[in-house]
Amino acid sequence: MNPRTAADRPGPDRIVAFLREEAGRPLRVQEIARALGVRGRDEYVRFKRALRDLERSGRVVRQRKGRYAVPGHFELVRGVLQVTRSGDAFVLSEDDEPDVYVPARERNTAVDGDRVLVRVERRPRHRNPEGRVIRIIERARDRIVVVYRKRRRYGFVTAQEPPLDVEVFVPPGSDGGAADGRLVLVGIEDWGEGGPGPVGSVLEILGSPDDPAATVLGILHGHQLPLRFPAAVEEEADRIHRRAIRPEDVEEREDLRELLVFTIDPADAKDHDDGLSVRPLAGGRFEVGVHIADVSHYVAPRSALDEEAAERGTSVYLVDRVIPMLPHALSSDLCSLVPDLDRLAFSAIFVLGTDAEVESVRFAPTLIRSRFRLSYEEAQEILDGGRNAPPDLRGALRELGRLSRAIRRRRRSRGSIDFDLPESRVVLNALGEPTDIQRVLRLPAHMLIEDFMILANEAVAALAEREEIPIIYRVHDEPAEHKLEGLRTLVGTFGYRLPRGGVSPGDIAALLQAVEGTPQEQLVNTVALRSMSQARYDTSNIGHFGLASEAYAHFTSPIRRYPDLVVHRQLKIFLRDSARAGARSPEQLAEVAEASSQAERRAVEAERDSVDAMKVEFMARHVGDEFAGTISGVTAFGLFVLLDDYHVEGLVHVSSITDDYYRLDEARHALVGRRRKRTYQLGNAVRVRVVRVDRERRRVDFELLEASA
Repeated sequence: MNPRTAADRPGPDRIVAFLREEAGRPLRVQEIARALGVRGRDEYVRFKRALRDLERSGRVVRQRKGRYAVPGHFELVRGVLQVTRSGDAFVLSEDDEPDVYVPARERNTAVDGDRVLVRVERRPRHRNPEGRVIRIIERARDRIVVVYRKRRRYGFVTAQEPPLDVEVFVPPGSDGGAADGRLVLVGIEDWGEGGPGPVGSVLEILGSPDDPAATVLGILHGHQLPLRFPAAVEEEADRIHRRAIRPEDVEEREDLRELLVFTIDPADAKDHDDGLSVRPLAGGRFEVGVHIADVSHYVAPRSALDEEAAERGTSVYLVDRVIPMLPHALSSDLCSLVPDLDRLAFSAIFVLGTDAEVESVRFAPTLIRSRFRLSYEEAQEILDGGRNAPPDLRGALRELGRLSRAIRRRRRSRGSIDFDLPESRVVLNALGEPTDIQRVLRLPAHMLIEDFMILANEAVAALAEREEIPIIYRVHDEPAEHKLEGLRTLVGTFGYRLPRGGVSPGDIAALLQAVEGTPQEQLVNTVALRSMSQARYDTSNIGHFGLASEAYAHFTSPIRRYPDLVVHRQLKIFLRDSARAGARSPEQLAEVAEASSQAERRAVEAERDSVDAMKVEFMARHVGDEFAGTISGVTAFGLFVLLDDYHVEGLVHVSSITDDYYRLDEARHALVGRRRKRTYQLGNAVRVRVVRVDRERRRVDFELLEASA
């Protein structure tokens, strides 16, 4: 008999597949081994070790009687817990099961990011299954940021990052010298599963919760964002930076330095990873270049830089600092398309017809030199004719503006949904204190850049689909039916309709166009936006619903997004038609896609938290002041109001509205008085007074002036 090779032995995937598809019932260890043909003592020992590892990872579960099955056969779902601001959560399934809703009381000490097993208790119609956490597979963190509260001989802490529903006990001698009310970093020594509660010790005193700098530092620690790069990563970046651009780096590159290339970014941006150029061709056509920093030339696969970038996943933009994906020597210098310096780029070069239709596109490693660095505001002033600029720059901007409008019209005609997402800009003084909270205006200059970046991203994805190049796609699922039903019911009250049995992007876009300029515009836009699913990264192309795009990928920001860097590498390998040295396998790409999606969510939450913290700090100076605002959210416990003067949202608790008893009308997104039938609906204009701020919960409380009697 020939000896069995390692490939013949049942590995973890084979064990899982057998239990899921063939077993038919829970089985004991010996029954599984026999069915899979495990031979000999050594192979049996390895098999049992693999089974234990699978159990620890949650891929298989064991009954009390020692029988094994996959989680789905026991009404269990394995996944990552994502906690909402209310304290409730969703378990994002890792096994192609529907995501499971978990009420706050059923989290069983699990916090945001933990990998858990959840038992499905209910399956409501048209809604996510509902369940409770029965086991924490892997903790996402062992440190939390808290406000320390001192008692006689011991202390306890109230978590800020992440929010917890329990207190953490700090034994005597473990407070690190922290005074009452200080913001501290605590290491969790025991989460207290099945016991009295978590126990921890103070690792670092961050400062006062009233100090904006300490608050942002707490957000960094709370979201487990790195404060600095490892020495090996900095050293590698410095070595690359010192060698700069060598003669061999520009061999076989197209020299496009004669082109008028310029960048348009936020005024305070340091990392410029995309530039544009345009020049006329015969017959009224134009060549448009979308030039992207060639980060992949410098960051080699599996290098220290690459591993760190993959771990970070994305740059994080907080109110007072940037946590870059790559060290500054690369992100804001050698890779950045700064003016008047030669830079390596990876360019998408389009030939556009007279109405901006794409006649052809090609991709090439290039050598470029940016001539101008513009902010969005400066570019807009040039477009409007209110700012002096060299004639060639002014002409290029205006031509690109005309082409971008045509590109946008075509994209909208296929059904692309264009939400004008409100964003906040926090203005800080020299001490890092907030002095103003502004709504970021979306200028035509923003849309110009957006149009050409989308064009390039779609071109890359289309090429990958056509040539079967394995890449990471940016995908966006169709909205969940229960969310669409809520939108459908709402717009029906205003005389609009959404078709049943499947909604296309064009249906949503047509609805938004129909309500444009009406009193219901803000309400419908808000509810439509909330009905959308969350975009993510995936190796399978399911399209992008919001853009009405058959294929979409991120290609244009490799300085700050790891998936873009990976897409660059895969595309370069295809263009070289080489032996694919350094290429990632589909399995590795899937891991990168999942990790990048999680990193993106972490970054978005950290950025939002830093802005919210500054909003609360700013509004602390306005307690007692009155403001006009608009109802931006409606819940059973009250109304959220967005101020007109400052881009700040606060809560009017239902208990503070004393002229009647109010109930939630979910279909109308309104609170309705039982006796007087007075209605407060999403989108209504109101006037409020600031009554309190809560720095720990990052909450601003308002009261309605007209309903205070």
